[in-house]
Amino acid sequence: MTAIKHALQRDIFTPNDERLLSIVNVCKAGKKKKNCFLCATVTTERPVQVRVVKVKKSDKGDFYKRQMAWELRDLAEVDAKDANKENPEFDLHFEKVYRWVASSTAEKNSFISCIWKLNQRYLRKKVEFVNVSSQLLEESVPSGESQSVAGGDEDALDDYQELNAREEQDIENMMEVCECAISNAEAFAEKLSRELQVLDGANIQSIMASEKQVNILMQLLDEALTEVDTIEGKLLSYEEMLQSVKEQMDQISQSNRLIQISNTNNGKLLDEIQFLVNYMDLSKGHIRALQEGDLSSPKGIEACINASEALLQCMNVALRPGHDKLMAVKEQQHLFAELRDVFARRLTNHLNNVFVHQGHDQSSTLSQHTAELTLPKHSPLHRDLLRYAKLMEWLKNTQREKYEGLSRTYVDYMTRLYEREIKDFFEVAKIKMAGTTKEGKGKFGLHGSSGKLTGSTSSLNKLAVSSSNSRRSQSSSLLDMGNMSASDLDVADRTKFDKIFEQVLSELEPLCLAEQDFISKFFKLQQQPTLAQGQNTDYHDGVPHSRPVSEHRHSISSEKDIVRQMMNKIFQSIETELNSLIALGDKIDSFNSLYMLVKMSHHVWTAENVDPASYLSTTLGNVLVTVKRNFDKCISGQIKQMEEVKISKKSKVGILPFVTGFEEFAELAETIFRNAERRGDLDKAYVKLIRAVFMNVEKVANESQKTPRDVVMMENFHHIFSTLSRLKISCLEAERKEAKHKYTDHLQSYVINSLGQPLEKLNHFFEGVEARVAQGVREEEVSYQLAFNKQELRKVIKEYPGKEVKKGLDNLYKKVDKHLCEEESLLQVVWHSMQDEFIRQYKHFEGLINRCYPGSGITMDFTIQDMLEYFSSIAQSH
Repeated sequence: MTAIKHALQRDIFTPNDERLLSIVNVCKAGKKKKNCFLCATVTTERPVQVRVVKVKKSDKGDFYKRQMAWELRDLAEVDAKDANKENPEFDLHFEKVYRWVASSTAEKNSFISCIWKLNQRYLRKKVEFVNVSSQLLEESVPSGESQSVAGGDEDALDDYQELNAREEQDIENMMEVCECAISNAEAFAEKLSRELQVLDGANIQSIMASEKQVNILMQLLDEALTEVDTIEGKLLSYEEMLQSVKEQMDQISQSNRLIQISNTNNGKLLDEIQFLVNYMDLSKGHIRALQEGDLSSPKGIEACINASEALLQCMNVALRPGHDKLMAVKEQQHLFAELRDVFARRLTNHLNNVFVHQGHDQSSTLSQHTAELTLPKHSPLHRDLLRYAKLMEWLKNTQREKYEGLSRTYVDYMTRLYEREIKDFFEVAKIKMAGTTKEGKGKFGLHGSSGKLTGSTSSLNKLAVSSSNSRRSQSSSLLDMGNMSASDLDVADRTKFDKIFEQVLSELEPLCLAEQDFISKFFKLQQQPTLAQGQNTDYHDGVPHSRPVSEHRHSISSEKDIVRQMMNKIFQSIETELNSLIALGDKIDSFNSLYMLVKMSHHVWTAENVDPASYLSTTLGNVLVTVKRNFDKCISGQIKQMEEVKISKKSKVGILPFVTGFEEFAELAETIFRNAERRGDLDKAYVKLIRAVFMNVEKVANESQKTPRDVVMMENFHHIFSTLSRLKISCLEAERKEAKHKYTDHLQSYVINSLGQPLEKLNHFFEGVEARVAQGVREEEVSYQLAFNKQELRKVIKEYPGKEVKKGLDNLYKKVDKHLCEEESLLQVVWHSMQDEFIRQYKHFEGLINRCYPGSGITMDFTIQDMLEYFSSIAQSH
């Protein structure tokens, strides 16, 4: 192994300025054995670089080559596998783990020991050694082969120190003095030894000569120790003297500290007293105002408001810990509680009296409004009571039970007051509504009666029933509207009803809004919390108790519900009276539901814009549902009456009454719903009505015996088309086109069916000719057919001279005139269409003659010009 080490040093490492320190013969674990050497080397130049080099024998010869090298600083761990047993395996952890098997355990241990020393010297113990015996990791290793391999060179490396410049100079000078330093090293060494002995002797003599000086020095040290003892004695005496002074200073310091604590406590006590005096002291003027203050005069009310706020502030003060145990604080709290109870009792009694007196004063003025359709104004009452709004807020925060009792008292009195006012108001409205029928020239069965209406509910209901029966028998259906003139419809009655209903809603709206606004302000509802620190305070026995934030927020959020509950109770009769009024209007005339739907929708929309959650918005919304239901019922009633219509079998049909009724209904509805919010309801009703009109027109046309079906369809759909074109109802555009289509189709059908009669034999003849041609007979060969030869054609033409044709047309005109009605004025339209159709047939006959009978010279006995004269003269004569 030594020979291999020298060979590797000579051939591989010396050329690279490296020294080989240790070597181990290894092969890779678990593979086919291919031996190589792991070498631990250091560079000869500084800074020293330490490497682990893998050397392998070349395949082509006996020389070795360097295969791989790792820097020792990249080595993370050395694993010897087993520290107690001999095991040649070991692992080196570089960037990956390299597993090796050494040729002997001794070589492995020597290599690991060398690595450990290099790690200690150059890497500052960076590498971690695992499963390595502690004996192996010592500074010195046992002698033997491993010592010669690794230890000797490494120790030499450890002992070697470089000479500095001065040492080099001294050695050179010494060698120059001794001429034999280079030629005879032994003589030079012997000379140096003699000189060293001379120097040692001189040193010994010098030490012996200095013994006297040492004795003198020891004597001086003894004297110094004596002086030190003297000084220590003096210091002890001084310390005893200062000890009494220290005790006196400690007493003085303790006294000063106690004085400072006393001053601090006195300052804090003064702050507490000032706090209690400032925040829990109520002036005599405030106490007098709470006990005896005048609650009827503005100055007295203002003084009571200031006193109540001061009392609330005193009761609201946040006491510091321990304050509630002070007798003076307890007495003040007891005083505040008594003042609160006394003033709350006085305020409650006074406001109860105000509610009663104001209610009586308001009821005495009701007689002034019974003759007019107006509601009494409550603004004076609200203005007087709003002076107490701040006191009500104080009562709400301090005496919740009395506050709620006052709320109930106010609601009870105002409920009775408003119930009388609203009842009288709606009685007047019903009388005025019923009066529209009374003034209708006996139209509804009253026949100019001069008796006065009592205004009672029973009499109004009877009047409404009689009005309803009369109106339904005359004007409240599409069926009957078609048989009435514009004057008979009595538009003035409906307009007057519309104004009355609008006035009712206009009076109710400001009344409800004003009352709701007053309740919110007077009872301090829907207000933001005024207490700080996010808490509310209740008082029980004069002691404030805080409520949780969540509970307080919940109470605030529920105040809107309290307002609605109060409004519902105060105006509990409004919804009932409105429904009664709507029912009366519907009984008088079912078309009044159109007016009511528009007006009610507008007021609901206005109320929702002001406050969607207000009592007025909710109530009007509920009533709007009833009005919409009545409107739907009105439309359904009109459709039902259309379905039940009966047509006389002895007279011609003409324009059906529900067709003209739909026209007048549409005109009325367009007038009422102009710029209305609920146009969609009318559009839906239009679609339902027009489909019912279409269906029932066809039904009547199919059942008609006196008038041809085409005439009934033509006239009525022409009327519908004209109506929809004139009114321009956008949602019925498809129905307008459909009506035009039906009118055109049935006009053409009626014309064709009617014209078949004047030239009946000629029609039959040419139908036979066309049949032969259709069977495959050539047109020029038709004249050779026995039944259709020229003689037969001349015979048929001879039967229709000009006079006979004119006579037949005259009879046709009379028949058409008999079929058509005068209201629609379609006679000339139909006659002109017949003229066009007749000319078309004439040209068709002429064409057949020219094609089927060429060169025969056969022509009709009359020309197109003759026909035009016939049609014109017949139309003029009639």
